[in-house]
Amino acid sequence: MDIFIDNRSGTPIYDQIYTQIKNLIIGGKLTEGEALPSIRNLAKDLRISVITTKRAYDELEREGFIYTVAAKGCFVAPQNPQLLREESLRRIEEHMRAIAKEATLCGLTRQELNDMYTLIEEEQP
Repeated sequence: MDIFIDNRSGTPIYDQIYTQIKNLIIGGKLTEGEALPSIRNLAKDLRISVITTKRAYDELEREGFIYTVAAKGCFVAPQNPQLLREESLRRIEEHMRAIAKEATLCGLTRQELNDMYTLIEEEQP
């Protein structure tokens, strides 16, 4: 599992960890029952505080993405497909709002946006 910390980002480190692990779970790169690195090992690998890593794991557990087994570690929790779909839809809507705002600033028409999307879609494998 590769986690990248951007110290220049305005986003808190715990939130960067939380977001990246959550996206790995939603994207299916981390599967149900898969063990996560221990809090201490991840903190050591990222050269950050154990408290920061713990905060990220606590957020993931609070939202049902992971669970903890005493003396064993943290694992990816079973996921509700409908909940994952809703999360994906929410993220897509955020991107679409940003695109709509940018398109308005550039004076793009809806047809031009549709054409751009069609081209991008055709490029996908």
